Parts: sequence; C-alpha cells; structure tokens
Amino acid sequence: MSGSGLGAEAGAQAARSRALAVLRIRSRALAVALLPAAVAVVLLVGGSTGHLPGTGWDLVRRILTPLAVLVLLLGAAVALVVVRARPAMSPTVPIAEEAAPDLYRMVRDLADRLGVPAPSAIALTPDCDSWLEDRTHPAHGPPPAEEHDDIAGAGRPSRVRTGAAPVLVIGSPFLWWMRVGELRAVLAPVVAGTGPSAHPDIAAARRFVRGLDAAVAVTAESRRGPVFRGVLAGVGWAARLLLRGCRGHAAEMERGVAAAAAERAQVVDYGLRIVAQEQVGLAYAGWDRLLTRVALPAWRMGRWPSRLNAGVVAALTELSRRDRLAEGFASRLGERPACDLLEEPGAVDEATSLLAARLFHGGPAKTGPAWSPVHWDDYPEAVVDRKWRTDAARLHRVLDALHVPPTPGEPPAPDAPTLTRVLAHLTTPPAPAEPLPSMAPVPSTEPTAPTAPARPTGLDAPTAPATDPTQDDEDLTGTTARSAALAARLSAELAREGAAAPAATSAATGPEDAALPGAPDPAPLGDDRALPLFPLQPPRTARELLADHITAMVCCAAMDTVGAAPGLDWLDGPTLVLGGVRAADLSPQVLDLIEDGDPSALHLWLTRQGIRPEKPVRLV
Repeated sequence: MSGSGLGAEAGAQAARSRALAVLRIRSRALAVALLPAAVAVVLLVGGSTGHLPGTGWDLVRRILTPLAVLVLLLGAAVALVVVRARPAMSPTVPIAEEAAPDLYRMVRDLADRLGVPAPSAIALTPDCDSWLEDRTHPAHGPPPAEEHDDIAGAGRPSRVRTGAAPVLVIGSPFLWWMRVGELRAVLAPVVAGTGPSAHPDIAAARRFVRGLDAAVAVTAESRRGPVFRGVLAGVGWAARLLLRGCRGHAAEMERGVAAAAAERAQVVDYGLRIVAQEQVGLAYAGWDRLLTRVALPAWRMGRWPSRLNAGVVAALTELSRRDRLAEGFASRLGERPACDLLEEPGAVDEATSLLAARLFHGGPAKTGPAWSPVHWDDYPEAVVDRKWRTDAARLHRVLDALHVPPTPGEPPAPDAPTLTRVLAHLTTPPAPAEPLPSMAPVPSTEPTAPTAPARPTGLDAPTAPATDPTQDDEDLTGTTARSAALAARLSAELAREGAAAPAATSAATGPEDAALPGAPDPAPLGDDRALPLFPLQPPRTARELLADHITAMVCCAAMDTVGAAPGLDWLDGPTLVLGGVRAADLSPQVLDLIEDGDPSALHLWLTRQGIRPEKPVRLV
C-alpha cells in the first residue's frame, strides 16, 4: 500500500476511534438515565414477592421510585429534544441536477477517481469556502406547500433519506473566478470527505453531537410559561453537560476525517491543487473587497447588485492590472470558467447575490420597491449619484435644524444648498452665547440598525440613548466643537431613519411579491431578528459619518458645477470621475476641516478642479 493510502487509513482509523468515544458517552448517559429506574423495578419486585420486607426497604422504595421516575422523564425529555431539534443548516442556494448536469458529472467523476460515495446534492453559498453538510434530518426536508420552477431548484430540493451522502456546498465566487480544472482540484479533498462520513460510527457520532448542539439552541430560546421554561432549563443543562463531554472527541474526530480526506485527495490533481490554492486566497480577497466597498453602499440604499459573482471577476481583473504580483492571473481568463458548468449562470448569480445581501446586510428575502436589484451598468447613477445626493440632503436638513444660514450674514434660503454653507459653518468658531446641541444621547448606528421604539421624526426630537454613550464622545475627541455637534446630529438623524426603515421595507415587500428565481430555502433564515448573520463592518462612527457626508457634498458640487460624473471602482467602490479620470481621495482634506476647522486644503483642491462651492447643488 502506498504512503498516501496508509495516511488515509490512519486518519480514518483515528476518526473512528474518536467516534466510538462519543458513542460511549451517549451509552453512559443512557445508562445513567435507566439505572435508577432499573433499581426501582428491582425494589418493587422484591417488595411484592416478599424478598425485601421491612420498613427500611419500604422507605427506600418510596424515595427511589419517584426519583427514578423523575430521572427517566428528564432523560426522555432530553432524548426527545435531541432527536426532534432541527440541526443548524447553512443558508445556501440549492442547485438541481438539471440546472448543472456538467457540474454534477464532474463531481461524480471526481468521487469515482477518489473511490468514495458521491455527494447527494450540490448547493452554493456566497462565501469563499466549500464543505460537506449533513442534511439527513427530517426537518431539512422541503417545504410542503411551496414549489418553484426555477433554474436553481430552490424550494424543491430532493427529500434526503437517513443514509444519504452529505450535500456538497461550494463557494459561489469559486465558480466564477476559477477554471474548471482548478475547481476540481480544490474540491478533491472536500469530496474525499464523503468516504469517512459514510462509516456508521462516524455518522452516528456526528448526528448525536449535532443533535446536542441543536437541543442547546432550542433550550436557549425564550418561551412562555414558567413550567415550560423550567423543563427546558433542565434539558439544556443535561445537553450542555453531554456536549462538553463530547467536544474534545468530536474535534479530534473531525481532524481525523480531514486528514484522511486530504491524504486520499493527493492522488487527484495534486500539482494543480497547489496552484489552485493561490486562487482561493485571491478570490477571498476580491470577494471581501467587493462586498465591503461596492455592495455595502448599494445595500444601504435599498438596492442589491444582482451579479456579485461576475463582479468578483471584474474586481480581480482590475487587481491584476494594478498589481504586478497578479499579472499572471489575467491570462487565466482565456480558459473555460467553472461557471460554464451551470446551465444558466445568470439566474444562479442573481440568487446567490440576494442571499449574500440577506446574510451580510439583513435585507428582505423578496424584492420590492424599497429593495430592488441593480445591474453593474446602472450602479453609478442608481447607487453612487443617489447616495451622494441623499447624504447631501441629510446634511443640509441637519444644518437647517441648527439654524445655519446658507452663507454668513445672508438670510436663510433652504432652497439653495451650497458647499460654502457647510465649509463656513465648520470653519467659523461658534459665538460665546451660542448653545451647542448635547452629544450625550447620540447613538452610533447605521440605517440598518435593529428596530427601535417609535419616536418623533423631527430633527429636534429627543433620541434614544446609544448602546455605549461614551463611544461617540471618544470618537469625536480632537475635532472642533461645531464638527462634533454636526456629527452628533447626523448620527441621531440616521438612527431615526434606521428605526423607520424596517417597517417601510416590510410594507413594501409583501407576501404577494414573487419569489426571485433561484432564491434560497427560507427555512434557515426564518428569524429576521438574527439578521445579518455576518455583518461586514461595525457601524460607522460619528466622525466617519460626518466625513462621508462632507465628501458627498463635495462630489455633488463637482457634478453640478464642472460636469463630473459618478463612477464605480471595482476595488474601492463609489468614485468621482473628473474629466474621464478618477479623482484623488479627499479624506486628508476633509479630515483637516473636521479636526482643525481648516478648509484651506479643501479650498485648494476645489480651485484646482474648477469647482465653485457657492453654486447651489441638486439634492434628492
């Protein structure tokens, strides 16, 4: 036997030994639950037959019998919850075989070459990772009354039997960036994991551990009724105790399975897999950059890019153009991409893009007037221009509430917002008698913050206290008084808009809206309160909000006075295009204005570009 085969066998043997250790813990727990009942039965039979007479034995029977019943009931409750609790399932877009016959054929051929069972199904996830997932629990079956005729097979995945192989979950960016051979090499160690997973002991141990984990999650949920909560508390205590005992063995079992799969996969495309791993890291970097710099601004505006995976290719191509270290990656684009293994990659891309918006931002599950898709060609006008003008309008609303005149010494003219008004307010120090708004109750939240109690909508209405009242005060140290006051009011305004946004979004996406073709199974995302599951960034601080709003005002002035245009940079997101060239970053000039009240650097930049700050700008 080859060294690779010996290594795979050793890993599988180690995994099986750890699985038996987990099953022994299950057997001991069962014995502990049954032992008091067995002793009680012996005592009762001995008393009825006259073998254990006397008041002493009667007292033991009276004490032990109720205790045995209580332990037995607790054990039955734990077993029932463990068996019936729905294990966690990753939110994915299921891919039916008729939607990707070439992909299924490649995976089955790979499984045959590795000598392992083929995965029972394939699903996509909007992340740069791949794994096998057991979905044999009855609760993971399809919804009974919902069917969709769509390319991605959402809503009608095949009902999985108890002995079925696990589902292969593939990161969607891999399909669009990697070539077919690279994808096969990356999936080889993942598919090889179906071999150890098919062993009865390992499968039983995994089911037991996942059942315990699901039981702990069930008992942690808030329930009504003190009796029910007390029962669940006891069940949760027992499940956590068993889970702690199994944790070490389960971790070592998974390490053994991974080691066995990696050793077995060395016989397939080993050299190509070394090269493909470089593409994994590159795809992860491009995907993260695309989500945080490009997709997140659109999500905040109520638009979700419908071709995120295609955007990864554009972002990484741009990276290869800028970075000499990535020069060789662009030449790969002439080979066949792995997304050609799908019958209709556009529909699958749209489904995974919607799922990404739901996971990373918490957007609705359906499209509507307040949550609609946007194509990359429409991104500059639909997202960038609208974002800048919305921020500029919010900035002038706050200035109106602070009674700031358009320019010093002139009467208020709310219909003529200018950049000069902003610069003059942040430059001129406040008069001694002028009261500044308090910054104590300012929350540092985004428009996507969780729902808050209803409150007045005016700018002068009181705001709810932040989670950390000192966070903004610490962030605004080192800024001028007027910058701090303006940032505080902007944070409060955004918090009010965020409180009203969830209700408006739910009203706009009613049940009559059609489901998106290829949409993910809604079951794993049934609780909207838990969304987003993976927030991309922490909420922007008050200083960052003020800098973003001032930058937006500058961009609006540039568009309305010198004919600049909104643009999309695949690596940096929204950008200003002046004379066909991307404008330089304005952060240093804007920070000088915020921190020092010095507009000279920003004025110099405006003069060089020919931008006239005294001209009114168009707002949303």
